[in-house]
Amino acid sequence: MGHVLDYLEDTKPETGPAGTSLKTKHWQLARDEDGIAWLVLDKVDASANTLSTSVLEELDQRLDAVKAEKPKALVIRSGKRSGFVAGADITEFRGMADSGEAEKRLWQGHKILDRIENFSFPTIAVVHGYALGGGFELALACDYRVAIEGASFGFPEVKLGLHPGLGGTFRLTELIDPVEAMTLMLTGSTAHTKKAEKLGIADLVVKERHLKNAIAAIVAGDVSKQKQGLKGAAFSLGPARALAARQMRSKTAEKAPQEHYPAPHALIDLWEEHGGERRAMQEGEIKSFANLLTGETAQNLVRVYFLREKLKGLGDGDHDIGHVHVIGAGSMGGDIAAWCAVKGFRVTLGDVKNEPIAKAIRSAAKLCDDQHLSGTEKRDALDRLIPDPKGVGIAAADLVIEAVPENPDLKQKIYKSVEPKMKQGAILASNTSSIELGVLAKGLSDPTRFAGLHFFNPVAKLELVEVVHQAKTGKRVEERLRAFAGAISRLPAPVKSYPGFLVNRALMPYLMEALLLIDEGVDKTVIDRAAEKFGMPMGPIEVADQVGLDVCLHVAESLRKNIEKPMPETPGWFREKVERGELGRKTGKGFYDWKDGKADKTEPSDGVKEGDDLLDRLILPMLDACVECLRNDVVESEDIVDGAMIFATGFAPFRGGPMHYAHQRGVADIVGRLEQLAKKHGPRFQPDKGWSGMKPSS
Repeated sequence: MGHVLDYLEDTKPETGPAGTSLKTKHWQLARDEDGIAWLVLDKVDASANTLSTSVLEELDQRLDAVKAEKPKALVIRSGKRSGFVAGADITEFRGMADSGEAEKRLWQGHKILDRIENFSFPTIAVVHGYALGGGFELALACDYRVAIEGASFGFPEVKLGLHPGLGGTFRLTELIDPVEAMTLMLTGSTAHTKKAEKLGIADLVVKERHLKNAIAAIVAGDVSKQKQGLKGAAFSLGPARALAARQMRSKTAEKAPQEHYPAPHALIDLWEEHGGERRAMQEGEIKSFANLLTGETAQNLVRVYFLREKLKGLGDGDHDIGHVHVIGAGSMGGDIAAWCAVKGFRVTLGDVKNEPIAKAIRSAAKLCDDQHLSGTEKRDALDRLIPDPKGVGIAAADLVIEAVPENPDLKQKIYKSVEPKMKQGAILASNTSSIELGVLAKGLSDPTRFAGLHFFNPVAKLELVEVVHQAKTGKRVEERLRAFAGAISRLPAPVKSYPGFLVNRALMPYLMEALLLIDEGVDKTVIDRAAEKFGMPMGPIEVADQVGLDVCLHVAESLRKNIEKPMPETPGWFREKVERGELGRKTGKGFYDWKDGKADKTEPSDGVKEGDDLLDRLILPMLDACVECLRNDVVESEDIVDGAMIFATGFAPFRGGPMHYAHQRGVADIVGRLEQLAKKHGPRFQPDKGWSGMKPSS
């Protein structure tokens, strides 16, 4: 990318059509010795490019200058090393309530991209890193797309309750196989370099050093533009689109019910009705996007985006950690070690047995493939993951993570052996899911460097990490652990040591109530289906199987002994299930039989119905536990509660988080329902006194 910047440095400030100087803020325009114009986006005061209103307005001005110059070609690319363009400026979506105003802004953006598309000379988007959302749409408005090796393209708008809104719905379905195009938009998935070339998104894939030759070949007319083919022509016919749309709706409804996630369904309607009619698609896209943007689902999902950014920001800073030693190579310890190695850390992995270490190494190899690492990157990651059955790495480690079973005596025995070997300044962290750190810290010679680093299963998929402090944890230790979590691409949630911390304290009443419902004769599939209808990614019974029934039993018993609110006794049949070794997914059998990592579910028999109280019995105790944690200063804000519960448990994202849902539903209504349930089912439903001090949600 260096030669682009050289052009900019060597070129004097350009003038507009009337000879007036055009001041630059985000865009830089230069003309090289071959008569090619280079328009480079480097958004000021930002680590990534986004298409804010000011960026688009300035682009419009730049296009005036480009048109006046009449270059041989226009190349658009990014001046950021991170990538091309990350999409729209999401801050401008927040609080948008006027669909008319939204439509007006969208039309302005469309007119600018249409100008690029209509230039008489070739326009070329050069993409390195990512081209997402509006960035992808900017690239689609160009005649050609040149991908630098490693580039990726995607439309993640569906994750914000939206679909593409700057021309993506018609430009992508016109460019490539329409079904492939719709799949990318409906799923929010990413087309990496090879797939992008295969689909026809990228016209050329080159190394950076060959870019100038690639541009010259395009200008010379030596590069053929991608053609859609016969399949694309077939879908220009209404009956073919109608058939494909029916199949898409059926598949989409399984994961994104229309009542909760209207965007993908609106996109299917748009394509079925107007596919192949450019102007109608454009008008329909703008109107649909504006309606979605101002709706509750999109605004809640935009809120979730900012919750993620807030948690991500808590991971900023220095950590001074280069070497991590993990004690325990079981499913959690092995996955933690592998993830840290993939993210660039030197990791030593110890266990009393060699077999789990070997299994962890094999799992790490698969993780590398899942993360799309190149052959060299995979080799380097596996080289960084070092089997260490004798614990030699402890003395050199900057961070020691203990990830052994939930047994306080075992953990303390390990600490007694490990702490004397640790170097000065090293941190000792436990991955305990529920044991209070004050208990584990007893016997440590330096409790100031002891904290909790609670990952969730599966480690590679669940972004949240609870960074837990106890009374004597040093402030700098907390800061380093938060920064370490950020460095391994996890979202740190600072929490105070408390029974179950935050996430498990809130999750366990949800899981335990499900057990009581089964005890009352309610079919497990009915329970899970009710929770999924509410918007949970999976029901509490399936969650229990995923977590491990032994872990659930341990956490439930720990909470029962240590929290103020009464918890019912665990049903005897559940204990027997654990004793038989039916622990869920990890043993292949729990409440469900598990095959290839998936629960074997059957629909409940006819006549089985959900009780009127079922959903509130599941969800409201979870909300009540969150309020309890806020009252006891386990976390500092409702935003952290909402973010933690969404990114650790998948709490219905379109509802904006448990506390946000509580405000939208109404605190008085929730307190009233809890009181009704307490009268009917017992004191475990008695509302926490923290409800009386609830502040308005942000």
